[in-house]
Amino acid sequence: MLSSGGVPVFNLAPNLTVSRLCLGTMTFGEQNTLTESFHLLDEAFHAGINFFDSAEMYPVPQRAETCGLSEEYLGRWIKHRNIPRDRLVIATKVAGPSGQMTWIRDGPKSLDATNIIQAIDNSLLRMQLDYIDLYQIHWPDRYVPMFGETEYDPDRQYSSISIDEQLEALSRAVKAGKIRYIGLSNETPYGLMKFIQVAQKFDSYLKIVSLQNSYSLLCRTFDSALAECCHHESIGLLAYSPLAMGILSGKYLSPGNGPPDARLNLFKGKYSEGESRYSLSNKAIHAATREYLDVAKTYGLHPVSLAIAFVLRHPLVASVVFGATKSWQLQEVLNACKIKLTSEVIEEINKIHSRFPNPCP
Repeated sequence: MLSSGGVPVFNLAPNLTVSRLCLGTMTFGEQNTLTESFHLLDEAFHAGINFFDSAEMYPVPQRAETCGLSEEYLGRWIKHRNIPRDRLVIATKVAGPSGQMTWIRDGPKSLDATNIIQAIDNSLLRMQLDYIDLYQIHWPDRYVPMFGETEYDPDRQYSSISIDEQLEALSRAVKAGKIRYIGLSNETPYGLMKFIQVAQKFDSYLKIVSLQNSYSLLCRTFDSALAECCHHESIGLLAYSPLAMGILSGKYLSPGNGPPDARLNLFKGKYSEGESRYSLSNKAIHAATREYLDVAKTYGLHPVSLAIAFVLRHPLVASVVFGATKSWQLQEVLNACKIKLTSEVIEEINKIHSRFPNPCP
């Protein structure tokens, strides 16, 4: 099924049909001005994208001076363009525990009921909306290995807010009409199943419909236990970082290590999570990226088309969450919708994956 603009769509939940491309807004207010953000949103919407993702902590890298601007710009666009609300699917997120972001509720110590309700109300105010279609927990309120970590360390566990309390607060917001559906992000198989189990205690209005985790040619960790969970529980994957922070576009392997305004160059030394997770100084990341670029060249594909089309072909992927700071970048991603990868291309991809499994977890 296609949207009016030609982008495929996916039924994420009853009365929640999303475009299979989702424009992430985490550059709005930092790399993109209000005017530039409006242009990107206009182009995405007219191309058939109805799904837009934000977060209370955006833009990234996060700073007190810019916090909340991504949501604000998105809301101003909806209002200024007078777009009927039912033609859009708006997603945003509540920040988990973070002692560093002191400008968000004094550095949220936890995802207790007070923090969750306050975050929802603040997001609605910034976006000038009556409701949010999909509200996500940005990362868990408990220790889990994430953002590049892979091994669980029992000694790092700390006292955390119960999943019951988190879901009780979210269910109150659903009942009040502030949010429609609930999603999780950066979750583990244990966390996903625990949330589903606890949600069953509540009435049927409490629906967890999505998981927003990273998925790309360089990160296929979803394909083991999480894929099984999502398949049996009818949870759609919202695959973020499909270009691995732009690495898979090939721009950082060009002479001079890419344009100076590319994210990993522009924010060098200021964005530790991104830099450590997607560092081309890691030999496995560098070698795997080089080989994927060679596959694209061999088969006459744009590297962005190869990367995005690979994620879109996954049967459990509901939508690909991508970022763009320029119109031509958005166009490259839109073009990828028209690409169908052949079995030969997939075979080449899987050979590389077997040699360099998940270098960007």
